[in-house]
Amino acid sequence: MTDPKIAALESELRATREQLAATVDELSTRLDPRRQAAEAVENSKRLVHEAVGNDPQTDPAARKRARVILGVAGAAAGLLVAGIIRKL
Repeated sequence: MTDPKIAALESELRATREQLAATVDELSTRLDPRRQAAEAVENSKRLVHEAVGNDPQTDPAARKRARVILGVAGAAAGLLVAGIIRKL
């Protein structure tokens, strides 16, 4: 191979490595358990705020969806507790 071809391949390889490193960094950030837990907490707070808040800017459909989700979660928690108590 000639020197320009080698230089072009090395440049392409360097760019590919940089893209791969960026992808790995992004994946490790997304999959970080602490970050996922923090996002879950924030989503829960937002859901509760939408369900019980009196903010006039909250979309009525979002409020209804939040109430349904919280109701289902409450029912599931109740069934879980009842199952645990029953086994004792």
